[in-house]
Amino acid sequence: MSPRKSDSRARMVATTAAMLSEYGATATSIDRVLAGSGAPRGSVYHHFPGGRTQLIDEAVALAGDFITGLIETTIKDDEDALQAIDAFFALWRSRLVDSNFRAGCPIVAVAVETNDDAPQLKQAAAAVFTRWREALAAAFARQGLPEHRSTRLATFVIAAVEGAVIMCRAEQSIAPLEAAADEIHDLLMAAFRR
Repeated sequence: MSPRKSDSRARMVATTAAMLSEYGATATSIDRVLAGSGAPRGSVYHHFPGGRTQLIDEAVALAGDFITGLIETTIKDDEDALQAIDAFFALWRSRLVDSNFRAGCPIVAVAVETNDDAPQLKQAAAAVFTRWREALAAAFARQGLPEHRSTRLATFVIAAVEGAVIMCRAEQSIAPLEAAADEIHDLLMAAFRR
């Protein structure tokens, strides 16, 4: 059964997010998105009057919402934040291995490119990182850490995960992610004990 025409918009945004994670923003073309999503060519400007920039912007928001949702639903008042962070690293392990080290973070892909013709994309990436940092910091604060320490640790965890993913892709090895996961586990364990 073929997908309904009404879901072509959602398929295009999801396909764009996946392509950003593998190819980066520059190589994520409308043609590539159409081929990957199976959407008809006319649907691009029907659903995205702002063209490729709007499509990438919405893909960044989708990817950002997905991870923010994971953080907010996984780390609750009565749950262990340490287990959730370990699970987050496990998710990245799977993504990297399953994609043969091709899949990275679509937010990083947009953040590291210049995008001179679409500066709002960098702003969208920054907004996603802010939401992730705030969600993690809130979870850490619920574990009893002071606000300033929660914010610093949240920033560090995000930077460590993103940096480790980049290193894994470059080295074609899971070792950088494993090292980051182990170190962050130990760091958070010590922080939450205080």
